[in-house]
Amino acid sequence: MPDTIHNKPASLIKVIIAFAIIYIVWGSTYFFVQAALRDFPPFVLGSLRFLASGFILLAWCVVRKYKLVYRPQMKTSFIVGNLLLFIGNGSIIWAEETLPSSLVAVLISSLPLWIVLFDTRNRKANFSSRYILTGIFTGLAGVVLLFSEKIFSNHSPGTGTLQIVSLLVVVAGNICWALGSLYSKYNARGNTTVGAAWQMIFAALSFLIVSFSTGEVSHFHFHEIHLRAWLSVIYLVTLGSLAGYSAYIWLLQVRSATQVSTNAYVNPVVAVLLGVFFGGETINGLQIGGLSVILLSVFIINFEKYKRT
Repeated sequence: MPDTIHNKPASLIKVIIAFAIIYIVWGSTYFFVQAALRDFPPFVLGSLRFLASGFILLAWCVVRKYKLVYRPQMKTSFIVGNLLLFIGNGSIIWAEETLPSSLVAVLISSLPLWIVLFDTRNRKANFSSRYILTGIFTGLAGVVLLFSEKIFSNHSPGTGTLQIVSLLVVVAGNICWALGSLYSKYNARGNTTVGAAWQMIFAALSFLIVSFSTGEVSHFHFHEIHLRAWLSVIYLVTLGSLAGYSAYIWLLQVRSATQVSTNAYVNPVVAVLLGVFFGGETINGLQIGGLSVILLSVFIINFEKYKRT
């Protein structure tokens, strides 16, 4: 029985809402990150986004009279914030400047596999579950189907050093996201909302340090930012971080890490559907097949949970 001891009891309605947020909202952030990056340098964007969302969430915690400083929680928040948001999220933002977003999406979809490999506390249970293993590889196959045309159309005979480095950066970032998720699940201390706030602030400080060291800040001017980019940042701060990231951190405490990581399959589905309905993009039979396979994989991974409840 995978990961039941470490799951805290939670309302089914809250769980459904939280999953809907990380599935739908995070799926839409692909578009808004790309829109913001037209005017914002990547590390400046990361520092601005997470600094704003972190302090807003911290202010909410003050209003709710939560304890803000708890030493074990601060240590955990520093580690998780840097693994998830700075390295995990930052690697994707950086790599998308040189790699097709479709290829990045396929690499990110390996997250549930990394979760299963590194979740030592539940490794035996995970690898003995045919639902989890079947669901993981089915999901990977679905994402490859979804983006197969774009991947092959972007294929070039010569792969440069920068592209290889970008591939390795995405894989390393994905591994860090898996490790950060598991560390958060098993080492969380104190209130999860307070923890999420500090994680965003610590990540923002890391983004800020890198932006200064790379010279991004010296070439950045606020008056050159268009309204479209500012609106994208507002969306990323409010829905992407305040709602999405908080929901993800909370879900890690009440559901297995493998189940929560299925957002890596669903987010590209949402991104593609948004492009079809609002971006004037087209969808073919192969992509529809990929969408169907991905949704099937999510059901398979969660089937064991449904069967027990």
